[in-house]
Amino acid sequence: MQLKRQRVLLVYGLLGEVAASLHRLGLEYMQCEEEWLRQEGAEPSIVRLPTAAPVASNATRLAATLLADPRPALIIAHSKGGLETLAALSSAEARARCCGFIALQSPFMGSPVADAVVAAKPLAAASIGLARMLRIGSGEGLRDLTTHARQAWMAGHARAVAETLKRVPTVCVATAITANARGRERLHLAAGRWLEKQGAGPNDGLVPVSSSLLPGARHLVAEGSHIAGVSRGGGRDPIGLVTRALALLDQPPTPPGRPARANG
Repeated sequence: MQLKRQRVLLVYGLLGEVAASLHRLGLEYMQCEEEWLRQEGAEPSIVRLPTAAPVASNATRLAATLLADPRPALIIAHSKGGLETLAALSSAEARARCCGFIALQSPFMGSPVADAVVAAKPLAAASIGLARMLRIGSGEGLRDLTTHARQAWMAGHARAVAETLKRVPTVCVATAITANARGRERLHLAAGRWLEKQGAGPNDGLVPVSSSLLPGARHLVAEGSHIAGVSRGGGRDPIGLVTRALALLDQPPTPPGRPARANG
């Protein structure tokens, strides 16, 4: 895909606006993509969503953003933002304004980590309270990340999802944390091992690879934690992932059981 003068919408995952606000403290969240896209001549903008709000309400806001400009947009979304993008594109009008969709590590089929947090009522209450204190939404969006909620949504919207993947070139990027992780990546190792013990298989410390890959989309699987697609350092190469994903947008969908690999 050619990026010059291309409208690009960047959609944050859960707590993304909080992480992005800590950039001056040395943390990074999708700033690398925004900077790189500008250097390439694209016209990126952040879609300002309350990331802890329910997926459905944020999808409505995202669809309105798409429709507010007649130019077709490329959407690059991280984690929960990918769920909101997929829901927004259930609308034929919104699909018509989207020329490509790159989902970075999105739990389309849910995350066992969300299951565990929601099941522990004190922890769930604390998470909702924190979201409200930070003014990033009601906190109810956490429940939308559970495997039960996601599988029910995917089953109920199977026709719309299939139509979206038929009409909008889509790349699903998944990563898997390994023992080779270093720096901040190692912070995700314990969660990654716990997920494997739960039967989730390869995962990025929050989302199983199998949950991130939509049948009918183009697939890209790389090594790394859940921040590998949005933050530089520690061996992470988010721009490399996005560059490979952009190249895949022009390719046929990935055959079942044969995900493309970025490295490793």
